[in-house]
Amino acid sequence: MGYTIQDLQIELSAAAEDIDKYIRLNKIKVGKNGSLSVKSYQTLLDLFSDEDSKVNTKKNDKPIYVLNGNKVKVKQKPFFESEDERVSIFHNDAISFLKELPPNSVDIIITDPAYSGMNQRLKLGSGKIIGKYSDAGKDGAKWFEEFHDTEENYKAFLEQCYRVLKNNRHIYIMFDSYSLLSLAPVAREVFEVKNVICWDKANIGLGHYFRRRHEFILFASKGRKPLNSKSIPDVWKIKRVVSSQYPTQKPTEVFELMLKGSAEKDFVVCDPFLGSGSSAIAALKSNCKFLGCDISDKSIAFSKERVNQFLKTKIDIYQKKSLLGDDEAMTKLFLNGKSK
Repeated sequence: MGYTIQDLQIELSAAAEDIDKYIRLNKIKVGKNGSLSVKSYQTLLDLFSDEDSKVNTKKNDKPIYVLNGNKVKVKQKPFFESEDERVSIFHNDAISFLKELPPNSVDIIITDPAYSGMNQRLKLGSGKIIGKYSDAGKDGAKWFEEFHDTEENYKAFLEQCYRVLKNNRHIYIMFDSYSLLSLAPVAREVFEVKNVICWDKANIGLGHYFRRRHEFILFASKGRKPLNSKSIPDVWKIKRVVSSQYPTQKPTEVFELMLKGSAEKDFVVCDPFLGSGSSAIAALKSNCKFLGCDISDKSIAFSKERVNQFLKTKIDIYQKKSLLGDDEAMTKLFLNGKSK
């Protein structure tokens, strides 16, 4: 698989003139339209990484925090890190958090952004969960500050995801029906979209013009990587979380299925929209390491407590039972690792 100088710019968040300088100094071969061989691409990545290390050592303007057992080094201090260094949680907005991570530093991204589209533009419902729209972001409001998903903002977020994700790895992004229509085309500009998965919540929910029973998960890749199993269907019947203590809490099984499809032991899993921490619990159940971030005070406090209790007791205090639906294929995947 080949690359281009533009790929390198996205990967490193580097200016074109800086890349050109390295190409000239190191006599890197560049093909038509800025194409690069895999070897040339990796050589330039290594050169930039070495230079970053020298600059950080000389300036020493920020401490370097080592995460996940020397796998990831960042300039931001975690809000919480588990004693075994396998889980790190940050209090930050998604894009700033990702910008602080080194390139090629995570193995898989699984995330559920707090899309603003359906809530802010349509303003449906009486506010059973989200409260008054006029109170969004205020102290005491039920709803956390949402991610403003303009195309420009969303593309900046995805480009940072692409930069930190290793080559030949996968990303899973959750969508409601409104955000899928408006933002999925932006995802195709950055990643190789492979499929759209339907999460069937088994029980009918609220809604206008047909009551909702599903959400979508966009599955995409950076480079090529086969799934771990060919037995995973593209419709996942998993019950919704009811009476949750955190708004929009997702079942851990949704994230576990993502990891069953794409993760290996000790993979670094990243979720820039941590929310209730379900993705962190899924990563621990899958023997993976985890980096998570959220801008909400409630989210990081909630997730810290949830992760701590799970590490101590192996009990998920905010989802105490399985939410798998009556789907034989799903049951086999969870009981046996894969369907027969």
